Amino acid sequence: MSEAAVVVTDVEKVFGRGSAEEVMALSGVDLTIQPGEFVTLIGPSGCGKSTFLRLVGDLLEPTAGSVDVFGKPAHQARLDQDYGMVFQHAGLFDWRKVAANIELPLELKGWTKADRAARAREMLDLVKLPDFGGHYPRQLSGGMQQRVSIARALSFEPRLLLMDEPFGALDEMTREHMQGELLRIWRETGTTVVFVTHSISESAFLSNRVVVLSPRPGRIHSIVEVDLGERTEDTREDPQFFRASTEIREALRSVEDGS
Repeated sequence: MSEAAVVVTDVEKVFGRGSAEEVMALSGVDLTIQPGEFVTLIGPSGCGKSTFLRLVGDLLEPTAGSVDVFGKPAHQARLDQDYGMVFQHAGLFDWRKVAANIELPLELKGWTKADRAARAREMLDLVKLPDFGGHYPRQLSGGMQQRVSIARALSFEPRLLLMDEPFGALDEMTREHMQGELLRIWRETGTTVVFVTHSISESAFLSNRVVVLSPRPGRIHSIVEVDLGERTEDTREDPQFFRASTEIREALRSVEDGS
């Protein structure tokens, strides 16, 4: 078997340790994610989903335990730029045009102007926005801005993409469209994806595996395997999709009941 993309071992995260405001966000978390997987985290609000993602991305350090990304500590993986990140808000720079936003990580890596421009064009083609490189973010819809954010995160070909509720602020139809686009991009790039959501249907539609977390302190309550083959719009009407959604819903209910 190839080297795991992410290995989280007995991880604990405590905020404000030793203070009156001490909060244990995660406890005893173990999870291994293989290259090319699409894994979704779901659970009650405040259960540590985003904290888990930030630990993998080295935006936070675990209080105990370890996080390895492609066989190296998360901190080294961040220095090696092994992953990209996409958040709920696109986080584009208003004063930079779309192509310049996509080029920013490449600029920081020292790519030449010509190479940056060529890569930005490739990424705009990937997210199906080839004619918008010269626009400013404010001229794009919310869904289009998120596509640009995904293009920027993938511009330097990271092996891992971390996504924290990237479609949470979108209307339902745009959200479903973006889910389909993300799966297309995932298939075309082979990137490993770790995705945080509150949506049962979204987790079932996107994932190979759905990790259900318990209320704080977050622990892995269960993992739901999802096998729907290649997803299309018809997948949303497939009985297997409803069965997967039901299994995830029942796991969440079990979490709420404390069982």
